[in-house]
Amino acid sequence: MGGTLPMLNAPHHTSVRRSVGNVFDRNSLAGMRASVERTTHRLLDRFEEELAYGPADFCAMVSEELPVITIGEWLQIPRADYAFLRSLTHDQVYTQELFPTPSQLALSEESSRQLHEYFTALVEERRKRPGNDPVSSWLRIWDTQEPDREAADRAVYSLALFMLLAALETTSHVLSGTVRLLLEHPRQLNWLRIHPEQIPDAVDEVLRYDAPIHMISRVAPEETELAGVTVRKNEMVQLMAGAAHHDPAHYAAPETFDIRRRPAHLGFGGGIHFCLGNALARLEADCLLTALLERLPGLRISAPPRWEPRVAFRRLITLPVARV
Repeated sequence: MGGTLPMLNAPHHTSVRRSVGNVFDRNSLAGMRASVERTTHRLLDRFEEELAYGPADFCAMVSEELPVITIGEWLQIPRADYAFLRSLTHDQVYTQELFPTPSQLALSEESSRQLHEYFTALVEERRKRPGNDPVSSWLRIWDTQEPDREAADRAVYSLALFMLLAALETTSHVLSGTVRLLLEHPRQLNWLRIHPEQIPDAVDEVLRYDAPIHMISRVAPEETELAGVTVRKNEMVQLMAGAAHHDPAHYAAPETFDIRRRPAHLGFGGGIHFCLGNALARLEADCLLTALLERLPGLRISAPPRWEPRVAFRRLITLPVARV
């Protein structure tokens, strides 16, 4: 992860970010919307069929599936690899936890090794047989910036790996967390059904109330003072975003979930590290909520959700849902 965008400072970060460009601009998202909508309805078809027989797990059937299909199709990764990559992603993030156990670190190390093998092979394959996919495009860009082909391959490898890791874990939580919170607050869910144009505000409140990442790591590029504490150059600082989002000095009644709040938040980071894929995550949430409000008006949480015991990366393991 050391070579991925979140861990880089300028000027290296600037050159890497510039090579990616605005990959999810308005035109790109408009082109992706139809595909995301089709995937959403296909997943909800299966989910609705399962609900006919009793409770169904929203995480397993919908929120874990939509992000990996979306980013997998965009990167043009074989569909047969989606489940494998999703499992590796779940294990890899342990290395970014605050207090990982030895067993979690071992899982993370092994998943990182397998991810390295996978994306190294992917870059090699796209170099041999370039296409119209993002990885091939990045190779063409980096070949003009790096005289050393191996250096270009390493840069593209880091980009491809980061895009997958960033797209799966966090977006899945945004989707499952949004549905969980709305089902726990039926009055707000009903209000949103009448005012679907407010879906973006509802997603922002979810990002404040229960962000997918509660701890953001940053490395100081130079010695600085932060809240009266001297941070030396190259020292790492942990920003506890989850706590910041519930600071009463910045939010009125921060423990109250209110989709009409329109909050500022750190759910997508900030500054030069503002989330590259934030617009794609919003698109997936918008498509999912729009379809759910139209198709499945009577849902309830049928059993307590189960959580992965983490600090930094939030993850719902199960969200059992049934018809009312």
